[in-house]
Amino acid sequence: MAKTPDRKVVTDEDVKRKAVKLVIVHLKRKIEEDFQGKDSIIDWMEQMEVLLGKEEFVLSEYHQARKDFNGLIERTLDYTIRSKLRDSWFSLGKALDKKVKHR
Repeated sequence: MAKTPDRKVVTDEDVKRKAVKLVIVHLKRKIEEDFQGKDSIIDWMEQMEVLLGKEEFVLSEYHQARKDFNGLIERTLDYTIRSKLRDSWFSLGKALDKKVKHR
C-alpha cells in the first residue's frame, strides 16, 4: 500500500494571511493612477509585505496596520481613490476575520 504524503494542517492564521495577501494584490491594481499620497500607500503596502513575510502571525500587528491604513485613507484628498481605498480597508477587516472552513 502506497504511503500518502502528509498534508499540511491549514490554520486560521494561514487563511487570514492568504486573504490579506489577496487584498494587497487587489489594492495594487486600484492605485495604478497617480494621486497625492500614493507614495504613503505604497510604503504601507511594503510594510504589509514585510509583515506577511514573517514566520509568526501576530493578529495585533495586522490590526495596527489596518488602523494605520485608515489614517492614510483619511489623508487622501481624491474622493474616488479614497472610496477605493475604503473598500480595501473593509476587505482587510473581513480578511482578518476569516477562519478555516470545517467540513
